Amino acid sequence: MHGDDKIDSTFIESSSTELTTIESEDFNMFVEKFSAEESFQMQRIKFPISVVVPDAEHEGMAPIEETISKYDWEQLDLTYDSTYLTRPYDQYYQVVRFKNDTAIVEIRGINNGIYADYYFSLISNRWYLVTLYEASF
Repeated sequence: MHGDDKIDSTFIESSSTELTTIESEDFNMFVEKFSAEESFQMQRIKFPISVVVPDAEHEGMAPIEETISKYDWEQLDLTYDSTYLTRPYDQYYQVVRFKNDTAIVEIRGINNGIYADYYFSLISNRWYLVTLYEASF
């Protein structure tokens, strides 16, 4: 009987440990840290990252796929303030859409050509930037 108690207690301990590892990282907290800390951002991007961008060489600026390495990456700031919608220039709004284990940060300009989608995936309960679509002109 005493041995059973020990087994139950061990089971409960490993269960609660399991529960904490199962919890997914909060996306909003992740984005704040991702935007503020360059070293954290570099750790949370799946390099080399595929990006779709307008082809400056093409007359119609047709989108092309490129790859960005860790060394060519420029820090990204996805923090959003509602004043971005009403400021005098480069107005845009930002929406986050969730689908299963994916979060898409959509940035849309107001009459200015800003258009970008950043795709994040939940991998082992942590968020990673996996690809992006930048069609701003």
